[in-house]
Amino acid sequence: MTSNAAPQFLSYDAAIGRLNWRDAVEALRQGHALPRAQIRDVFLGPPTGTMMSRSAWIEGLGYGAKTFTVFDGNAARGLPTVQGAMLVFGGGTGALQAIVDSPLVTEIKTAADSVLGASLLARPDSRHLLVVGAGTVATSLVKAYTAVLPGIERVSVWARRPEQAQALVEGLEGVRVELVAVPDLQAAVGQADIVTSATMARQPVILGDWVRPGTHVDLIGAFKADMREADDALMARAAIFVDSRETTLGHIGELMLPIASGAISPESVLGDLYDLLRPGARRRQSDDEITVFKNGGGAHLDLMIASWIARVMAG
Repeated sequence: MTSNAAPQFLSYDAAIGRLNWRDAVEALRQGHALPRAQIRDVFLGPPTGTMMSRSAWIEGLGYGAKTFTVFDGNAARGLPTVQGAMLVFGGGTGALQAIVDSPLVTEIKTAADSVLGASLLARPDSRHLLVVGAGTVATSLVKAYTAVLPGIERVSVWARRPEQAQALVEGLEGVRVELVAVPDLQAAVGQADIVTSATMARQPVILGDWVRPGTHVDLIGAFKADMREADDALMARAAIFVDSRETTLGHIGELMLPIASGAISPESVLGDLYDLLRPGARRRQSDDEITVFKNGGGAHLDLMIASWIARVMAG
């Protein structure tokens, strides 16, 4: 796109049908081959109604800024929980190239981030995926995991409200695996090869005593200092990885709280996606090792995905 071209406005409805999960994961993989991003975040407002502004610059890719609000109570009002937009600027001239609907970027980025982590850390013979939560993110996780990890044969879904899990299962189309809603979270965790959790929990919902050796646990929901989905026991048992040290350590309760209790230390985080994608990286070391991947998001991931979406739509 030339510097004087009008920026694209890319809405969710216009773009979603032209995107696929394998290419989204590959966009993140390629983005992490570029120099490490510069990232800055701003959080404003109370815990139940937060505005976040996340900005990034990646040499060789460009600039991006995503501003959005997260209102926990909006679901009960029939409104979106997350609302906002992302701006993508070219690296050569700084020209505004695209304005991308924030929910589109977030949906694709979040699931692709987790699936990339699982592709690097989960056992290659993983067959059973458990999704904890049954919101919008959970739906995209089912689609992304089953599209990118061909070994998945069964997907279980658990939610605090069983009818919500059942509705998710019944509403999914085109997912060619066994798909079931399950009532017992402890039993489901104990049977799964991969556990992916996308809740708004502020107290642990996944306990270390439930997790069998060899499981990969993908933690998504916590994005603030007072939020967590896993207890100290799980974090202490696991080999811990994150998508970005910069956006998780010192920012998210999933790590801050067990560090504060002494269950783990900052050094317990063994690597992020930049590390994991290097040749010879420390990844899973045995079939019995429990791995945890904390998906914290970040503006650099948004920029990688939004730039890819803009290229797809322009092409």
